[in-house]
Amino acid sequence: MDFQTIKEEDASYLAGTYRRFPVALVSGKGATLTDEAGKKYIDFGSGIAVNTFGVNDEVWKEAVIRQLNAIQHASNLYYTLPQIRLAELLTKRTGAKKVFFGNSGAEANECAIKVARKYSFDKYGEGRYEIVTLKKSFHGRTIATLSATGQEGFHRYFGPFVEGFVYADPTMKGIRSAVTEKTCAVMVELIQGESGVNALDGEFVQLLAGFCKERDILLIVDEVQTGNGRTGRLYAHQYYGVTPDIMTTAKGLAGGLPLGACLLFDKTAETLTPGTHGSTFGGNPIACAGAVSVLERLDENLLLEVQGKSAYLKTHLSRIRGVEEVTGLGFMIGLSLKEKKASEVATKCLEKGLLVLTAHDKLRLLPPLNITKDEIDEGLKLLNEVIEA
Repeated sequence: MDFQTIKEEDASYLAGTYRRFPVALVSGKGATLTDEAGKKYIDFGSGIAVNTFGVNDEVWKEAVIRQLNAIQHASNLYYTLPQIRLAELLTKRTGAKKVFFGNSGAEANECAIKVARKYSFDKYGEGRYEIVTLKKSFHGRTIATLSATGQEGFHRYFGPFVEGFVYADPTMKGIRSAVTEKTCAVMVELIQGESGVNALDGEFVQLLAGFCKERDILLIVDEVQTGNGRTGRLYAHQYYGVTPDIMTTAKGLAGGLPLGACLLFDKTAETLTPGTHGSTFGGNPIACAGAVSVLERLDENLLLEVQGKSAYLKTHLSRIRGVEEVTGLGFMIGLSLKEKKASEVATKCLEKGLLVLTAHDKLRLLPPLNITKDEIDEGLKLLNEVIEA
């Protein structure tokens, strides 16, 4: 099927919610993808931080196929071994005590919101339900997670929104002005991905953690995008030296399958009880088998390799004329451009054979963790040609 036919059929049958790039991806290996016409692309996006080990990864495929040949789904009324194994890996590597599995980052954040409010209700009774989030944050597209998102642009069309969310500047002054006797939690992304790959200040995060602990306000860390090795550490809060009360993650967790997780630490470990939350597909055996395959390979050697490749990539990005600033950690990188528009650069990159993303007025780069140096160099060459043209 040629591209024009693909595009027309897409428009005929699918809701028009996406501004798609003009390319149909059909196959690939690692960080090199191929379209329907056979053209190759270097992938600096990994499906928006989802394809942890790129596409067509042999180890991941073997784990998924093995589970597919055993049982594809069992409801959460029954025990399944991949779910237990994944929860064990997550708790042992983070210090969390319990895990709830959903299907996406938004669902993981919905769970975190419910846990925070129930923890406070159980301990303090009604009226202590507000959650402070940061301006420029993004926490999902359900009504509750849109309500939690601190960007006015997302607060159109779908009102009324869920009450009980307050937006603060990412400073202690901002937090203090937002917190009241109704506050049960503060929810943060340590690197705000959707709004431009903006990393929070380390001192602020340390002070925030102490502030919350003193007041028994839960600290929720949204690691939907920053998690699973993306920053060069297993989870970004490990860079900041803080331990959350609740942590959420998704995207790269299952390496390309839909899976989200809400991790509960000491305070919140026993908050969820039978009937208070649930999911039909959450913790699906195939998705969990894929996630076990991913987590088992995210060892210290691989994470150090990501850090090294990130330093190499960021150094060369900063040398491109036309790049004003490079932000982010690991393979979660933002580029501010001096003159050119990020959307126009992304389109030109596609024409040359490079897939990049945008985040507001920045370019966003999220390559697979196992991208090769040759692929990085080819991507840098193409990006350099477009930005300096």
